[in-house]
Amino acid sequence: QVQLLQSGGGSVQAGETLRLSCAASGDTISSYCIAWFREVPGKDREWIADITDTDFPRHANSMRDRFTISRDNAKNTAYLQMYSLKPDDTAMYYCAARGDGFCYSLATLYNLWGQGTQVTVFS
Repeated sequence: QVQLLQSGGGSVQAGETLRLSCAASGDTISSYCIAWFREVPGKDREWIADITDTDFPRHANSMRDRFTISRDNAKNTAYLQMYSLKPDDTAMYYCAARGDGFCYSLATLYNLWGQGTQVTVFS
């Protein structure tokens, strides 16, 4: 069974940069789709980006100019690089995975999840 372990995140000032990591264990994730979502209390989990097993990335339009998804299959790890962070980016961030390699923007279609990591951006 694949497990996803997230790291990174924390509290930063507006305008700063953070990188989130999602390291997999239990299987090689080179054939998996990896996605990033975020959630704030009272709202649905929001899709940020995903990347297919063939390394094709997609990003939500509202975040594509500041967030970048990537993967390093040699390290069995995916990343979310976040630039020019804003207070509205404050949320719990999750990575997710699908073993069939297909990517979707709906959180309910992912069966593997990281533990979540909090990102807080101060103005």
